[in-house]
Amino acid sequence: MRTMSGLDVTVHRTGALDASLREAWHRAMDESPEYANPFLAPEFAAGVGRHRGAARVAVLRDGADPVGFLPFERNALGVGRAIGLGLSDCQALVHRPGVTWDSDELLRACGLSIFEFDHLVAEQKPFGRHVTGTFASPVIDLEPADRDGDYATWLRGAYPGLAKTTLKKERRLGRNVGEMRFVHDERDPAALRTLMRWKSAQYRRTGRMDRFARPWIVDLVTHLFQVREEHFTGVLSVLYAGDRPVAAHFGPRSRTVFAAWFTAYDPELSYYSPGLIMHLRLAEAAGRDGVRLMDMGRGEKEYKDWLKTRELRVGEGFASRPHPVAAAHRLWRRPVRGLRNTVLAHPSLREPADRLLKAVGTLRSPGRPRPGSSAP
Repeated sequence: MRTMSGLDVTVHRTGALDASLREAWHRAMDESPEYANPFLAPEFAAGVGRHRGAARVAVLRDGADPVGFLPFERNALGVGRAIGLGLSDCQALVHRPGVTWDSDELLRACGLSIFEFDHLVAEQKPFGRHVTGTFASPVIDLEPADRDGDYATWLRGAYPGLAKTTLKKERRLGRNVGEMRFVHDERDPAALRTLMRWKSAQYRRTGRMDRFARPWIVDLVTHLFQVREEHFTGVLSVLYAGDRPVAAHFGPRSRTVFAAWFTAYDPELSYYSPGLIMHLRLAEAAGRDGVRLMDMGRGEKEYKDWLKTRELRVGEGFASRPHPVAAAHRLWRRPVRGLRNTVLAHPSLREPADRLLKAVGTLRSPGRPRPGSSAP
């Protein structure tokens, strides 16, 4: 146990938190809306911890009361990173209102020389001086849906500019392939395997890193699909034309926030804009299910501009204390991030980069095994 500004700090494996600590963590999420994102829930941290041995959580106590929780990953050299970095779309030290803390003392108590993050919530003021850039994270504010209304009525009211074309494409898809059907909470594991197979092919086709080529990510998503708790539920949604899956999405939700995560569709049906239809169907169904905010995550995409009602800000950077390992890690990682962000921020650079990645994708062997094919 270490002390930080009057708080006691203990570090635990993510799966070792007892029911009382998880309840205290949930209470901190409930008391501060900025921490209601499901990526900040103990269930996500525990899921990552099942497959990443370096996953830990620091528990901050005021006397006997647990008042704060920081999930992170740490290597043998004391280099830390937000838990699930590269997968998580929201990162923070989750704490109860009024709790104050110091970033240097926190790192020391966790045994870290540096802590890397890329989706830090804006309210994390003690980390503020370590933020190297802030970025938009588009969100959709969802009003309670009229339970007597249908999807088409909701769509015309929420997105009048998209409704006519989108509904026309849905009707055409229904005529040409099969009757349209949307399942918001699909429990068939085969549908999840289809989504991962589609997404893996999309990554390869567009020259991106194939996340589902990594067995631990396949296992993590498969595990989270089975988690059904009040503050974290893995939700798989599927759009069908007849019995044929057309598009699918998997993402976590808390009591009030739904996180858009993995969306993919049958590329043979891209003419019908199945990805856009999926996001619209998701927003309507989530609102009916009590969700008040749909977080689409950091990144510039045209469909996000069409759908967002506003933007949150998330931070990227390296919280560090004076240490040679921290300096070396920052010198190695910061130029890579800077180059990536420069490309993403300028369409004149982003579009040629996309074309290059797609060209590389066409050279990849289509015959390699499909990740996720062995998942239960």
